[in-house]
Amino acid sequence: MKVTDIILSDRVTVSCELFPPKIGKPLADIKRIVREIAQLHPSFVSVTCSAGGSTGDRTVEVAKEVQLVNGVPALAHMTCVSSDREDVRRTLKALEAGGVKNILALRGDLPADMSQRKSDFLHASDLIEEIKRLGDFCVGGACYPEGHPESPNKLSDLDGLKRKVDSGCEFLTTQMFFDNNILYNFLFRLLKHGIEIPVIAGIMPITNAKQVQSTLKLSGTLLPPRFRAIVDRFGENPAAMKQAGIAYATEQIIDLIANSVSHIHIYTMNKPDIAGQIMQNLSEIFQ
Repeated sequence: MKVTDIILSDRVTVSCELFPPKIGKPLADIKRIVREIAQLHPSFVSVTCSAGGSTGDRTVEVAKEVQLVNGVPALAHMTCVSSDREDVRRTLKALEAGGVKNILALRGDLPADMSQRKSDFLHASDLIEEIKRLGDFCVGGACYPEGHPESPNKLSDLDGLKRKVDSGCEFLTTQMFFDNNILYNFLFRLLKHGIEIPVIAGIMPITNAKQVQSTLKLSGTLLPPRFRAIVDRFGENPAAMKQAGIAYATEQIIDLIANSVSHIHIYTMNKPDIAGQIMQNLSEIFQ
């Protein structure tokens, strides 16, 4: 099933994200994680690229595990920063052979040594256009409610998103955010810019203090004072911080759904228990 079919209506949907193990690490653990997440009955599961930004065989393997073994629609990430046209063609054939028809097309993180960059695609919009040209795939893209960290301004960022849509992007998944008002403002600006495709809200449960700095560095997002107070109060108590982080994410999702943001994506960080607790907290709301 295609993601666009899943999110076609205003019915609440909840999806989860996981990442494949590094090359050389066994697949046994990720198979267990996939199985446990599948038991939560998510609407679909997205599988990120391997370390270093390469889609690679591991993403394909895990996407097949999600869909063929566990019966949950899979969304495979694909980056253009380390792929040439032949890589893309080969990966698409492998995904299609496994019945995976959903792809999240990303630029990917630029390598520290740009001389190592291997790509026939400068932007995610270029990759989206190529994927749509090569097959009947449902293709989504990423968006940053607070603006991409490398964009000179928010208008330029919106122009980039419009190019993705014009290239064939059918839905957007947001980077994590911790203040829902930022998302509401972003959704208004999308519509004003003529971008009307569905948007899936990405929620990252912060359950330990160490996550805070790495999350801020990764996404460039801002932490509202309310959440900073939580970290200050509970950061040195792992059990309390985990509980508080789950509660904060739960409250975010309740507010989003109450305000007609019906499609939620949980960045699980390969921790099914955390996703499971959030979904249990919202079991009646997710019906």
